[in-house]
Amino acid sequence: MKKIILGATELKISPIIFGGNVFGWTLNEKESFEMLDAITELGINCIDTADVYSRWVDGNSGGESEKIIGKWMKERGNRDKMIICTKAGMDMGQGGIDISEKHIKKSIDDSLNRLQTDYINLYYAHKDDETTPPEETLGAFKDLIDDKKVQYIGASNFSAERLRKSMVTSRENDLPAYTVFQPEYNLIERSKFEGDIEHVCKEFNLGVATYFSLASGLLTGKYTSEKDIESSSRTSYVKKHWNAKVKNIIDTVSTIAKSHHVSPAAVALTWVLQRPTVTAPIASATKKEHLNAFKEAALLELTISEKETLNNISA
Repeated sequence: MKKIILGATELKISPIIFGGNVFGWTLNEKESFEMLDAITELGINCIDTADVYSRWVDGNSGGESEKIIGKWMKERGNRDKMIICTKAGMDMGQGGIDISEKHIKKSIDDSLNRLQTDYINLYYAHKDDETTPPEETLGAFKDLIDDKKVQYIGASNFSAERLRKSMVTSRENDLPAYTVFQPEYNLIERSKFEGDIEHVCKEFNLGVATYFSLASGLLTGKYTSEKDIESSSRTSYVKKHWNAKVKNIIDTVSTIAKSHHVSPAAVALTWVLQRPTVTAPIASATKKEHLNAFKEAALLELTISEKETLNNISA
């Protein structure tokens, strides 16, 4: 895959980022290793994970995804070839969202240990904690960058107001600035990015890496009825978004996919990829054959008419 630059960093990444939330959740360690081998063979060199993945699974405490990725990189001896993005700030037992200096500095060491590495390429504040001033969070990140534990920093799930405040704070106080923003964004959910938050990203030249780019699988075409939804590992998200408008979007995506002889997932990913303010979508897979959609999306060009159709039905 042709490499692109991730936002205001010097990181050269694949045009699609692999979502590591599946490691230790829907994929066990052996299956995860097979998937990691498959994505690198395809040319994907960027993995997005978080310390909290996959704390929501019974018996897990968080860090499962990072541990698997770390063990795999150690066995393959390929750390220098991978771009690793991870996050801190979600509840890891401390009782809530926390991007204080104390929590960030503990979290980075925990993540480095699990990943069996001495640096993170891109380290995100996973969610905003409005009780912590931006000066404190960015000051903690400065120390991590100075200690060479982190190369670049990013933010996820911030309001436009708080993201702008953080960017202005970094500028006025000679603190490191976020280089990448990570929003939820796909054909089904556009409002969480488009508008104010997108304007802030443009204003400060932030890279944008979108999560839920395939709407937790809704845009892959695998759900055609309520029966399909009931057997999903992501039932709550899929049920929440299942309605007549979404069915229409899925049908339209499938129709466009047939005309190009590609999968619906490829069309949905390409739509995100070709949005002017998006750098790269994050997408997961649980089966190797799902990766065909990534390959197709990297090569597919939607027509102006197809883009307009998708824009209109998903507006």
